[in-house]
Amino acid sequence: MIEDSPFVAAAPVLVPMPAERPYTYAVPAGMHVVPGSIVRVPLGPRQVAGIVWDGAVEKVDARKLRPIEQVFDCPPINRAMRRFVDWVAQYTLSPPGMVARMLLRAPEAFDPEPWIEGLQRTLIAPDRMTGARERVLETAEGGLAWTRSGLAHAAGVSSTVIDGLKAQGVFETVMIPPRPVVAAPDPGYAVPELMPDQSDAALMLRANVAAGVFNVALLDGVTGSGKTEVYFEAVAAALDQGKQVLILLPEIALTHAFLERFQQRFGAKPGEWHSDLPPRMRERVWRQVAEGGVRVVAGARSALFLPFKELGLIIVDEEHDPAYKQEDRVFYNARDMAVVRGHIGSFPVVLASATPSVESRVNAQQGRYSRAVLAARFAEAALPHLKAIDMRRAPPARGGFLSPVLLDHMRQTLERKEQSLLFLNRRGYAPLTLCRVCGHRFGCPVCSAWLVEHRFRGQLVCHHCGHNERRPEACPECGTLDHLVACGPGVERIAEEVVAHFPDARTIVLSSDLMGGVRRLRLELEAIANGEADIVIGTQLVAKGHNFPNMTLVGVVDADLGLANGDPRAAERTFQLLSQVTGRAGRTGKKSLGLLQTFQPDHPVMRAIVSGDAEAFYEREIAERERAALPPFGRLAGVIVSAVTRAEAEGHARGLRRAAPEASDLFVLGPAEAPLSLLGGRHRFRLLIQGEKRADMQGFIRAMLANGPKPRGSVRVQVDIDPQSFL
Repeated sequence: MIEDSPFVAAAPVLVPMPAERPYTYAVPAGMHVVPGSIVRVPLGPRQVAGIVWDGAVEKVDARKLRPIEQVFDCPPINRAMRRFVDWVAQYTLSPPGMVARMLLRAPEAFDPEPWIEGLQRTLIAPDRMTGARERVLETAEGGLAWTRSGLAHAAGVSSTVIDGLKAQGVFETVMIPPRPVVAAPDPGYAVPELMPDQSDAALMLRANVAAGVFNVALLDGVTGSGKTEVYFEAVAAALDQGKQVLILLPEIALTHAFLERFQQRFGAKPGEWHSDLPPRMRERVWRQVAEGGVRVVAGARSALFLPFKELGLIIVDEEHDPAYKQEDRVFYNARDMAVVRGHIGSFPVVLASATPSVESRVNAQQGRYSRAVLAARFAEAALPHLKAIDMRRAPPARGGFLSPVLLDHMRQTLERKEQSLLFLNRRGYAPLTLCRVCGHRFGCPVCSAWLVEHRFRGQLVCHHCGHNERRPEACPECGTLDHLVACGPGVERIAEEVVAHFPDARTIVLSSDLMGGVRRLRLELEAIANGEADIVIGTQLVAKGHNFPNMTLVGVVDADLGLANGDPRAAERTFQLLSQVTGRAGRTGKKSLGLLQTFQPDHPVMRAIVSGDAEAFYEREIAERERAALPPFGRLAGVIVSAVTRAEAEGHARGLRRAAPEASDLFVLGPAEAPLSLLGGRHRFRLLIQGEKRADMQGFIRAMLANGPKPRGSVRVQVDIDPQSFL
């Protein structure tokens, strides 16, 4: 066992690789390490960063041990975070080293930030006074240290004026600590006036924070009800207690608008953490979170693995969102892991959504979570009136996809100088391109998926592996010219139809593959919010928390799209997505309308959305899940076996199936080809394991993997506990 002593001879170190356990390293004389110390160690021919871990060291001949090369001048990873890494590894059946890798993603942050050269006023007076020098001296009064450029900018002079004063001894060089990434938030900066139901919910959340123990609250409020203002009160309570706060957001594009709202409430922005952050800024945020300088972080799911010094509250906004599930290397759901982190750290967690997941609703019903309901929009703004358009009775014109009913309402909205939003969860121009003459379909060469036409770019693209190619003029199969036809609509094709009907309207297409990336997307969102567009056409990106003040009409082009994919969560996902997207309308109090184009107006999901009876939908969905013993009333896990050849993948999957242990509370389905049977050139077979809620799913899968064939050649095995996707 490692003690807090400089005389430790060996230490276990967890390295960021697929290691099932820490490796033992020698601790050189004079070196001091404790559990959590971040160190540099040799690993094969490389030097890597690792974390000194808990537990006993292996009994190895000391002469064979390689020494720790360096202990970084960095706050150690605390015990709660180390326990969290172990828990995530055990639950997800991932190597602990790969979980630790997510914690060590900012290697340049392990060393302290360098101090900055600055200037400070001395008692010496300049030999002569000018207007520029006088402004500099007035600015520098009070004895504060300034950077050269900062002082010049603040005084409105050139840097040569500063240099002249320094040369005369008026300023002396001092070293100043690195600037904070963000200013400290002030809990009392702009305390809002809340509506009565908001006040009740805020009081509950503040009480949870004040209790200082683990608890989970579900903040369940309709779109536009002011959930953000309510959970900001929990943030304020945690800051008052000297705690750090983590706010998880599902989409990077939301971050900018959220930062502005946070600054309006607390007088300063929170630290950001997401994949679009420049590397140097990521390192500074990581370091200042570890040192406690950054008090609030707003970030994507990976922010869960930041090494907070004194974390005291986690908020998961839009907790139902599928973007919280990571399906690469370590498969985890950030919402669920946030609850685990709160439990390990003994602090509260808040889950917020207008359409909570079935799992969260059941946990609230069973008393595991407390629940606050915001049933009305803020400032008594009305929810949009919702109607289904029966496409069997009001079909679009030949070659079109928009019903005359929807087009008529769009025309009226334009006449009122208000905005319309058309939602279709399909990127590109068309989901399939084929030849009219020979029937050739353009498929991805390395996936069992059709290529999607992107007419704006003139390309055919695979949305699964990223393969792309130019759209040809002639069919590659039969050589016929000008006989390629686009089948079905994507957002680009809907935009083409809109422009044909409304040529004078300002139209914007929003999609995650927008040219220009996140920066362009943020500019487009700001333009919409400022009223610089008349008609917006977008994918699910537009459903996520945006506030468009002049948006009064939302049209869902294909409301049935998510209902026919064989996913056990299909009804829930469709209900959430359509409820969220129609909730973009009328958020500032204007009379608004949501229209759903559907061929199934009597489907329970459509009835629940149109009637506004969310409770009836949840009641029915929860009852169906319970009957089928599906989560949260049962357990699911997926095992995906992939290989370069179909025979290898199938053979290995069948070997695992034969190795499954006998169990009365768990059973294995498959193997069967995955719906996406070929992905990135790899053939895929899936085993699905279903069982009772209290079944030892992890133990069952560990035994199956241990007793089954070992992956050889190109075979890879991925385990997904609590799968969200069934492709």
